[in-house]
Amino acid sequence: MTSKKAKLDGTPDQAQSRRNRGKTVRRSLVEASEAQDAALLARELRTSQTQQELAVIVVVEFTGELRKRKQITAAARLARTAAAVMAREEDLPGHAASTLDFDASRAEFEELARSAGATIAATLVQRRQRPDPSSLVGQGKLDEIVEAVASTNASLVLFDHDLTPSQLRNIESRLPCHVIDRSQLILDIFARHAKTREGQIQVELAQLEYQLPRLAGRGRAMSQLGGGIGTRGPGETQLETDRRKINLRIDHIKAQLDDVRRIRHQQRQRREAVPVPVVALVGYTNAGKSTLFNALTEAGVLESARMFATLDPKLRQLQLPSRRKILLSDTVGFIRNLPHTLVTSFRATLEEVERAEILLHVQDAASPIREEQKTQVERVLAELAVSTKPVIQVLNKVDLVPPQELAHLSSDREAIPVSSLQHTGLEQLLTAIDAALVVDPLVESSFRLPQSEGSILASLEGGAIIDEKRFEGNLVFLRARGPASLLDRYRRFRDNHDSSNQR
Repeated sequence: MTSKKAKLDGTPDQAQSRRNRGKTVRRSLVEASEAQDAALLARELRTSQTQQELAVIVVVEFTGELRKRKQITAAARLARTAAAVMAREEDLPGHAASTLDFDASRAEFEELARSAGATIAATLVQRRQRPDPSSLVGQGKLDEIVEAVASTNASLVLFDHDLTPSQLRNIESRLPCHVIDRSQLILDIFARHAKTREGQIQVELAQLEYQLPRLAGRGRAMSQLGGGIGTRGPGETQLETDRRKINLRIDHIKAQLDDVRRIRHQQRQRREAVPVPVVALVGYTNAGKSTLFNALTEAGVLESARMFATLDPKLRQLQLPSRRKILLSDTVGFIRNLPHTLVTSFRATLEEVERAEILLHVQDAASPIREEQKTQVERVLAELAVSTKPVIQVLNKVDLVPPQELAHLSSDREAIPVSSLQHTGLEQLLTAIDAALVVDPLVESSFRLPQSEGSILASLEGGAIIDEKRFEGNLVFLRARGPASLLDRYRRFRDNHDSSNQR
């Protein structure tokens, strides 16, 4: 028996080695479990499991806030001079007059629900003076929501408004299904569309920061002390335990995002060694940014009518008519009442917007609420502290605009009408980018170089516009117009005797 056991165990060194490997595996499993604990908790906290779920949508408009905005708008209009009476609404102080039309707002929220994978069973609308502190909508409307859920067998109620933790707790106590507010729905859509590791950790950070103050609403179990040996005495409640785990996970994710920023900074330094300016596409969600990005760069990124189809940033090189090269960046779309946690969490992604030399503000020319959407984007840009950057207004989807309205859009000299789908207006847009770009300015120089310098000649012909070229003996004389970074590279061959030489 002993010999059989010894045969199974092997030598003492082999047995000890197996025990050490077992300890290492168990330690790794414990560490992995602790690292994933907060992530698992976050997934448990997420109630937005909306795929193929019936949803009751609740849209609320607070007339008191609307009346206040109208009063501010009226006062601002009276204060303007007669010459500025025809000014656009977005020029009013604080954008107070800018608000989405209620019907368009409801349609937008319904599209958000569909983008999350929900099937709309019913839409309930309420207009009231101010929010109810306990349930947002009041007891009467809450009774109506309960009846709608019961009659449709809905498994989800979506509020087009952010709910406080107490409001969420009070509403869920009356309903036999999940309750999700606007911010949580947007976070869920972002989680569905995050494909890269960077996008996923940014979404997770936003979800954890959003859920942290809402832990208290999870019920009585959150106030129970832990049980078992080592937990007797004052200890910490389950709520405190979960808060500690989430805070640890938040710190871990922020450290990962710092690594992302460091890598991006290193990549940006390598790019800046050869100056290539960045031009960023910004705009309201579903304005056609990705379609325009593909039309300009032939990148083949995903084009979708769904909201927030683009989440991870894309960078592609693009050559302008002047032969200057730029990096075009496609970014996530904005939306009204964009959760602040998203703007904060996606700083690593939005750094391309912050570093861009020019912003292309892409707008849906066919949208009836284009001006309001424009204002919402400008608010987010102001929050990112990039509102002072040069902006080119791009009116996309002009192929969907009726002819009588198209003439009015064409009269707007500040905006460039394009159709990304039909590839019209793109040349005018590229010319406008060329004119607005101040980094690496265009210069004109004359050169005299030996014909043996064929590589230099090819470089000038590939990166600049050759206005004149002639051959004399073994020399080549040419006048080139192009980026200063390229022409200065060959200043030793500059023809200083040419009176037309400019620099």
